[in-house]
Amino acid sequence: MAALQVELVSPDRILYSGEAEMVIARTVGGGDIAFLPGHAPFVGTLEIATATIRTAGGDEVVAVHGGFVEVSHDTVTILSDVAELASQIDVDRARRARDRAEERTRQEADAEAEAAARRAHVRLTAAGPAAH
Repeated sequence: MAALQVELVSPDRILYSGEAEMVIARTVGGGDIAFLPGHAPFVGTLEIATATIRTAGGDEVVAVHGGFVEVSHDTVTILSDVAELASQIDVDRARRARDRAEERTRQEADAEAEAAARRAHVRLTAAGPAAH
């Protein structure tokens, strides 16, 4: 079976570069979409959500805080201002951020506080069930 070439890029570094069997990402207004070898060309805007890079060795879960996904010629490129591999997430820091954001949301209920809470929840989801 053919493989996808996957590049996960943030402004300061390449977080992931390698082959994958499938990539699953959540797009704005489109929900989750899975990319397999042979996928039609695609460009989409990413939600604040997890993305999964499925390789022969297992899944690499990523917290993606918005950005774009582009697919062309069996290459999937994810561009995000902020993205974190599950293995690199500081769970204690993410919990503190979630608690602060949820408290702020209860007090102010503004869009910025709600987005901060979503980002913290995505980090904890990417880090795995034990992180919650």
